[in-house]
Amino acid sequence: MASLLKCLSLSGRRIVASCVTLRCHSSLTDELIENMDKKTTWDRFYAESSSRTPTFKNFEWFFGFEAVQDFIMPLLQTKSHSDGCLKVVDIGCGTSALGPCIYRHCLLPVWVTCADISPIAVRLMQEHVQVKAIQPHNLSSQLEFVELDCMRLHKYYGSNSVDLIVDKGTTDALLRSKEGKGKAGLVLNQCLKVLRSSGTLLQFSDEDPDARLLWLETEAQEPGVMEADVGVQEVGELRGVCYYCYQVTPRLVVQQ
Repeated sequence: MASLLKCLSLSGRRIVASCVTLRCHSSLTDELIENMDKKTTWDRFYAESSSRTPTFKNFEWFFGFEAVQDFIMPLLQTKSHSDGCLKVVDIGCGTSALGPCIYRHCLLPVWVTCADISPIAVRLMQEHVQVKAIQPHNLSSQLEFVELDCMRLHKYYGSNSVDLIVDKGTTDALLRSKEGKGKAGLVLNQCLKVLRSSGTLLQFSDEDPDARLLWLETEAQEPGVMEADVGVQEVGELRGVCYYCYQVTPRLVVQQ
């Protein structure tokens, strides 16, 4: 399973080559390569992963919180407002420790929602944080795990209500699936709808800027309604792969 997890952190063209040796997990590997946009695929992934280890272990797509905290935490300090906790959503959270780490380290009161389409991943994380009794830096902060299809974010959150959305590999998984590209566009659209005008979407990815920037600039537009500013910073290289942080900020179109 460890080899399988390693191969999943690589880009599409490298997954096939890396999975040649995974004969004992070939069925799950094939399903992941082609169907990373499906709920049933991730239910199976988390069920099999948890059944093979006696104790819970977070699975980090790409890298952990430490690698990207300098992109996330300073951004939160600039988004304070007077109407309660900052709202942060980790979309497609799986069993990552990213959301809980934001909850633990944020100086300001923050409400962190870790959302995933797989109820198995959500249950595993709920059980884990109960056992660990994770404490926030700010006593007013809150942490929750919810089963949620991120193509329907707008049904869970109102417009202009979220300060920060973090996407660590979720859009990559959708874009690399046979039927996922349209879903990736829907997720992006939903993110822009629920973000405050001062809010930000951070996408962490190993996709080259030449491809991702063009996709974001094209998809993050709704003529006459919504536009977005898009930027990119290099996160760094890990295991020979270069990772990037794509920052998307919604901008309402002012009608003349």
